[in-house]
Amino acid sequence: MTILITGITGFVGSHLAEYILNLNDGQEIYGICRWRSPRDNLAKIYNKVRLLEADFGDLSALIRHMESIRPDIIFHLGAQSYVLSSFNSPIHTLWTNIIGTANLLEAVRITKINPVIHICSSSEVYGQVSEEDLPIKETCPLRPVSPYAVSKVGEDMLAYQYWAAYGIKTIRTRMFTHTGPRRGDVFAMSFFAKQVAAAELKLTPPVVYVGNLKSVRTFCDVRDAVRAYWILVNKCKAGEVYNIGGNRTMTIGEALDILLSYSKLKFEIKVDPKLIRPADVTLQIPCIDKFKNETGWEPEISVEKTLQDLLDYWREELSRSPWKALTVAK
Repeated sequence: MTILITGITGFVGSHLAEYILNLNDGQEIYGICRWRSPRDNLAKIYNKVRLLEADFGDLSALIRHMESIRPDIIFHLGAQSYVLSSFNSPIHTLWTNIIGTANLLEAVRITKINPVIHICSSSEVYGQVSEEDLPIKETCPLRPVSPYAVSKVGEDMLAYQYWAAYGIKTIRTRMFTHTGPRRGDVFAMSFFAKQVAAAELKLTPPVVYVGNLKSVRTFCDVRDAVRAYWILVNKCKAGEVYNIGGNRTMTIGEALDILLSYSKLKFEIKVDPKLIRPADVTLQIPCIDKFKNETGWEPEISVEKTLQDLLDYWREELSRSPWKALTVAK
């Protein structure tokens, strides 16, 4: 079986590649990445996957790759995925996520291959919900409040359109908050963990800069998420959409308290206005019954283990490359 993962060098893509390889079922894994993308996340498996250079804006390159490898399964994880950055770069975000996804689906249509395609949308498409909407079901209205969320609505709807119009076997997921080792430091819990690790190594003062700590999130470990994605493409129906998320709900501040409990240092917490979004989504509690009922999947890794592993990841990273702490220094 031939598997193609877009965004394979990223956080989720690298974990997914590792998970599939650990199944030892003989799958051949290819990954699409940009020539300038760091390969650090693939350090453990670099010689076990085959990387294909392409940009989602280059339809001809995508067509050549589809014709060459003819994948049985495509996981489309590559995206501009930073919400806060999308406010500063809305056009780039919309172009990458919407036009890039259209190009990928067009390449599949033009080459007449017939893979199962996982299109990774986001819980951000639901926007700011009211308590009457909780827990959030797949039928909840889409009210995007960031350029990133708008781009994910477009990606989501393109996947459905290509299924309805051409019979291309897309399955959409709306993944809720997920974190773990290798998470980029532009995401809250990873940014906090990096600051804690930097202070422990005496690279920065014992201060954690934060945004809105009152936002409510339901946390899932990335390793549970990629296990769900593998089950999805093997058990779920084309044309459908599924919420996927964890089962532990708390505020960002409560999650930070857990993280800080793993350090012996005493930290000062400071709100950084630059970390406050122009429009925020502060209430995300998913209903994942549809996915659970069809697949039997359940999250298995506790928030405590996720945050401990995330902190240990940054301790190791900064011990090896202390210059990375410069991005948290004020």
